[in-house]
Amino acid sequence: MERKGFRGGAAVLVGLSASVAVAATAVAGAAVWRFADELRDFNTASAGPFDEAAARLQLVDRPSGTTAVLHVRGIDPSVAGRTFGAHLHNGPCDTDGPAAAGGHYNADAHAGHTPVVVSSATEVWLDFTVDASGAGDSSAAVDFPVLPGTRSVVVHAAPTDPATGLAGARLACVPVEW
Repeated sequence: MERKGFRGGAAVLVGLSASVAVAATAVAGAAVWRFADELRDFNTASAGPFDEAAARLQLVDRPSGTTAVLHVRGIDPSVAGRTFGAHLHNGPCDTDGPAAAGGHYNADAHAGHTPVVVSSATEVWLDFTVDASGAGDSSAAVDFPVLPGTRSVVVHAAPTDPATGLAGARLACVPVEW
């Protein structure tokens, strides 16, 4: 299965829903999850830079933590050079429903720790800068497992503020469900 904007061979994919493709493999003690889909626009009433974009996310879960790799293609090249925040969120990806994505996936919150620390060490931050071809790539390595569930990667209007974890308005999302 190949998604818009991506080339190359595809793994054996198992569809969890009509629009989300997932592949799971085990590699040297790690679980590898791959997701690919078109980005869902949070504002379908007006044009935006992610209207024709698609994303691929790979999560590699090891005993020592999780590595996330995000590739976004088909972004409007007029925003080349701009950096967008992107984070793993707790809730689903719902077109025209940015609130459904909930808050950022936070390891402290999931472990019941208080106070909850907001940082790149407790959350999966995947900010990317758009290149001239309309592509953006990012990766993050964290020292915690990402628990399965109905989640999403949300693209925000601004880069992530390292002091607060905030990144502006929610523009689009891609489903991450396993």
